[in-house]
Amino acid sequence: MNPPRIVLTLLAVAALSACSFIPKYERPEAPVASQFPGPQPAAVAGATSGADIAWQEFIGDARLRDLVALALKNNRDLRVATLNIEQVRAQYQIRRADQFPTIGIGASGNRQPNGTGGITSLYSVGLALSSWEIDFFGRLGSLKEAALAQYLASEEAQRAAQTSLVAAVASTWLSLQANDELLALTESTVATRDESLRLSKLRFDAGATSALDLRQAESLTAAAQSALAQQRRLRALDLNALTLLVGQTPPAELLPVPPTMPATVVATTTGAEVVAVPTAPVPAASMLREVPAGLPSDLLTRRADIRQAEQQLISANANIGAARAAFFPRISLTASAGTASSSLSGLFKDGSWGFTLAPQALLPIFDAGRNRANLDSSNAARDIAIAQYEKAIQTAFREVADALAGSATLGDQLSAQELQARAEAERFRLAELRYRNGVASFLDVLDAQRSLFTTQQALAQTRLAQQQNQVNLYKALGGGWKE
Repeated sequence: MNPPRIVLTLLAVAALSACSFIPKYERPEAPVASQFPGPQPAAVAGATSGADIAWQEFIGDARLRDLVALALKNNRDLRVATLNIEQVRAQYQIRRADQFPTIGIGASGNRQPNGTGGITSLYSVGLALSSWEIDFFGRLGSLKEAALAQYLASEEAQRAAQTSLVAAVASTWLSLQANDELLALTESTVATRDESLRLSKLRFDAGATSALDLRQAESLTAAAQSALAQQRRLRALDLNALTLLVGQTPPAELLPVPPTMPATVVATTTGAEVVAVPTAPVPAASMLREVPAGLPSDLLTRRADIRQAEQQLISANANIGAARAAFFPRISLTASAGTASSSLSGLFKDGSWGFTLAPQALLPIFDAGRNRANLDSSNAARDIAIAQYEKAIQTAFREVADALAGSATLGDQLSAQELQARAEAERFRLAELRYRNGVASFLDVLDAQRSLFTTQQALAQTRLAQQQNQVNLYKALGGGWKE
């Protein structure tokens, strides 16, 4: 074969190898509204997108930042997600290597009777190329593209895991901080009720009150002690959850600062007589940065789980190309070049060198519907991936909308509960004074105590919900990782 013909043949092979049956990929239209529901905060010119705010900037407390960094280093789920990237990258490299020939050194020896009483020997040594599939119709290329998309999806999965981990550590840390405040509040309430029970016993022993008042005081004190035990258990559970997230026992210096308790005694106008009012601890200052919501279209490019779902869709789309190529001939080449001789001593002598070339083409004619079923399966897998991609978008839209709804209402709820807590504290003080002056019954005091404690608990829980809602909004917008 002359050189021009060889060049033309190589160009033809290259052109055929570029053939691909992968359907053209088009990103499905997002099945959500163009705006999030409810009133939107006014846009600020030049404001950083929520997804572009690094978690170090979002979290304002140095202790929590150090704890998140420790979790990113030690958390096993994140470590598995990172190792999955390495595994899928290796799978992609395997698919890529399938497009190239595998060449090795082969040696063989064969001795057998020749039918005349003698032995015929044949020895060979050389380079061997075994069944290299020439990708004329893009089957291997399609599989490589599918593997590449899976590799990119694994990277997005690792980013989504990092976002979830940052949010989980922050939420659990805030929950631990709130439980510390609730524990301090409960301890203060138990102390107040113990004192109230002591005074009730003195009055009962002096015949100033009935047994009913004493039993009611005992019941209320026991309820506070029960709440104290429950609060200690909840704090221990938060600490256990934080230990799992961080991957080790959290250092004491990285835990929330113990709450500050204000004075618990309020002087009255009755001279030396005072009324002990259970007080809530001073709430910790907000440590989280406000994040702008942006538009739903931003989620398509910033949410790691949506990007992961899209890469999985691209992979499923590429698998259709491989399934289509299976209907066309599969051409493979086996070749070897080396030396052969009837004796070991003659292997490398002149005249013993040669080569073999064995191309093979296999066109499927009857396979009992295997290729058709494989194509149908690939099409169905692509449709499933589309539905999963759309569901990922809808889930992200709902999570952002929920967080925005919380931002719009939790502030008003918190302000109202703060007013209620102040009113209940004053109500308790006045009920205690009226009881001591014989104007009201002890039942009014007990009811005021119970209502004040309940209101103070609800206030702390709402404050926690507001902070965790900020974390949820940051997570829903795709924050917590950087390119």
